[in-house]
Amino acid sequence: MKTGIFKRLRIFLVVGLAAAQAAAQETNSLETNSPAANTAAANEAAMNALMTNAPLTLSNAPVWMTRPLTMTEALNLALQQNGSVLRGKRDLEAEYGVVVQTRAVAIPKLQVTGNYQYSSEVEPYPFPDSPPAQNRTWYSQFQVVQAIYQGGQIRSALRSAKLTKAQALLNYETVIADALLRVRIAYYDVLSAAEQVVVEEASVKLLSEEVDDQTRRYEAGTVPRFNVLQAGVQLANEQPKLIRARNTFRVTKNALVNELGVRLPTDVLQDVPMKLSDMLDADPYDLELPYAINQALKTRTELLSLEKQEGLAKEVVITAQGNYRPTLSLFGGYGARNSEFTNDLTHVVPGWTGGAEVSWNLFDGLLTQGKIQQAKAQLDGAKVDVENEARTIELEVRTDFSDFIEAREVLESQKKVLEEAAEALRLASARSDAGTGTQLDVLSAETQLTQARSTQVQALHDYDVARARLERAIGMNITQTMTK
Repeated sequence: MKTGIFKRLRIFLVVGLAAAQAAAQETNSLETNSPAANTAAANEAAMNALMTNAPLTLSNAPVWMTRPLTMTEALNLALQQNGSVLRGKRDLEAEYGVVVQTRAVAIPKLQVTGNYQYSSEVEPYPFPDSPPAQNRTWYSQFQVVQAIYQGGQIRSALRSAKLTKAQALLNYETVIADALLRVRIAYYDVLSAAEQVVVEEASVKLLSEEVDDQTRRYEAGTVPRFNVLQAGVQLANEQPKLIRARNTFRVTKNALVNELGVRLPTDVLQDVPMKLSDMLDADPYDLELPYAINQALKTRTELLSLEKQEGLAKEVVITAQGNYRPTLSLFGGYGARNSEFTNDLTHVVPGWTGGAEVSWNLFDGLLTQGKIQQAKAQLDGAKVDVENEARTIELEVRTDFSDFIEAREVLESQKKVLEEAAEALRLASARSDAGTGTQLDVLSAETQLTQARSTQVQALHDYDVARARLERAIGMNITQTMTK
């Protein structure tokens, strides 16, 4: 099916391209000297350069604007410059900072303290031969403190750090997957818009030829003027479709550039001179719905992230319950101070210190009970979030799978439409030339051919987009397929 579709589509593109140049000359001959005509001609030249891969030259153009851009290159460019991906990287770095903070409770603390004090409020000792009263004192000390037991909070903190790191990575993968899906769809939109322009140009060319043919026949006296008017009206009705197609082509290219995270040079006008090398395709893609659902529930990063969040909520409960238990810390250090029996500050008394500290908060005004109640409620909410996300993902897979089936069936239904529509136009023209057919038959056949071409392009676009959405729904890692 793919070979036949592409053969017909390539023939159609070549014919349409040749038709575009003649149509532009015939339909715009009265406006060739106006600024609007010059702009339209420039836009048409850029579009033709895209379709024919002709070289482009811009003073500040990036490299990707001067050569054809493949889908893989577009995805790699988005990984480097897309705004959502860059923001996701910063969020990932911030979460790593949270991981470091969470682990800090299990790491020894090194403290250095010092003090110097002077006071004029001194009173001598009230006994004979007493040492002089001191009005200046100092001390310094460094100390290492290690928490040994905090009611299970230390191990919980280490587990929380591990969960937080895993969740941050999953969230970043979600950002990447969403960004790459948008790039893929934007790329397909540009391809579809470019081919729709060729479709409309080919249609305008056919109708222009019909106007010329009817004009010659009218001048020869074989047809009434009504035929010329009818053909002219049909041509005039088709030209707005070509204008809209060209605008859609311009808009989709700008949208793709935005998804790539690119700031265009200031000398690039509204019609971005972008060239794409890939084509819309109909590669077979076989997938069973039960497998797709199971795969999604196993690999979707959104669901895995919420499962990590549920684990974090459990650790919060454990941490809150730890406030009911005692804490034990060990400390040791070395310090020095001035002597208490002389005013000589250089008389230093050094020494080592060490010990243990036990603390047990027997009653805290029900503060711990309130924290536990809050933590358990948040845990229940996290479980509900996991269930809701699982159902949402399953619905998304079912919907995208159904959309893919629709796109595949529509594409299959259009397998022979182009050939049949072209043959119908040939027969209608032959009957009209023989005098057994009417002009209405020819115009109707031309309209049907244009519709068939447009539907064919749209079917290919919808198939590729539906496949991309389905691959995203099942959690396929597109970055792995890019490296294969």
